[in-house]
Amino acid sequence: MPRRIIILTEGHTEPHAGKTAASVIRYRGHEVVALLDGTQSGRTSGELLGTGDVPIVARLDDVPEANTLLLGIAPPGGKIPSNWRAIILDAIARRKMDVISGLHDFVGDDPEFSKAAKASGVTIYDVRKNTEKTIARRKGLRPDCLRVHAVGHDCSIGKMVVSIEITNGLKKRGHDAKFIATGQTGIMVEGDGLPIDCVVADFVSGAAEKLILENQHHDILLVEGQGSLVHPSYSGVTLGLLHGCAPQALILCYECGRDRVTGVESVEIPPLAEIKRIYDVMSNIHQPCKIIGIGINSRILSAADAARERERVKAEFGLPACDVFRDGPDELVEAVIRFKNAGGWHSPS
Repeated sequence: MPRRIIILTEGHTEPHAGKTAASVIRYRGHEVVALLDGTQSGRTSGELLGTGDVPIVARLDDVPEANTLLLGIAPPGGKIPSNWRAIILDAIARRKMDVISGLHDFVGDDPEFSKAAKASGVTIYDVRKNTEKTIARRKGLRPDCLRVHAVGHDCSIGKMVVSIEITNGLKKRGHDAKFIATGQTGIMVEGDGLPIDCVVADFVSGAAEKLILENQHHDILLVEGQGSLVHPSYSGVTLGLLHGCAPQALILCYECGRDRVTGVESVEIPPLAEIKRIYDVMSNIHQPCKIIGIGINSRILSAADAARERERVKAEFGLPACDVFRDGPDELVEAVIRFKNAGGWHSPS
């Protein structure tokens, strides 16, 4: 039976908290029948999330054809909102719907939910759940597989969508490219990957390396980034991923107007030039790596201001730069192709 998804965003249907919902609609919209948010019923995903035309409903019963409930938010700490429990239980016990969750709170480990799922014969998919226990050894890397990693100045700025859009652009031009998902939303979109931010610390770089080894039969890998090296909460995950995927090239991403670290507003984000310097240093410890382009998230700017910001950044850094939604990803796609064709980036195995 085809999957018919209703995405739960109750009270959180906005681009930041609802980034999982937005990306699933953008890239797997053919499976989505509705968003569930009683505070916004009657509106659409395009109005509130900036993508698609999915209707927002108040009740599960408003979409009788739905057979899967997807939890569509990515809150700090990954906790299930307390007012969602009754909705999730109703979906499992009465509607007999499968549940997909990317939260750190595993739905399947909750005694009430798991008991109901067993009784109803439905499946709970906890995307972040894993048993990874591999450490990185830097052996067996295919030297002629180009690994391009999206990094950024903060979390939730668009590293995933930049990676996906570049991958899709490369495929359209006939290149053998693969998006490497490293977070819950990316895994939901791609259908494979590993939840790097939910791997035990010692095994983060090993899990990232494992993703490379399993996919390096492709010519170009676009590795989704997580967090930021300057984020006090998530920098450990960012560094482990950076070292584990061993990129030869980086795309540096940032959001216009973001000057404070998300969730730790007392911490200022350094200037983009300093961010670039930090990534240059940390990515070149073991092998040459070069920042080849800049991904701009200009969602809060007017079209005219976004165009001026793009020209400013290109002039400051001498690099291709674009907002993959506003401008299209072509400049960054072309940057990857030029870097690949130039050669000299091949890493030791």
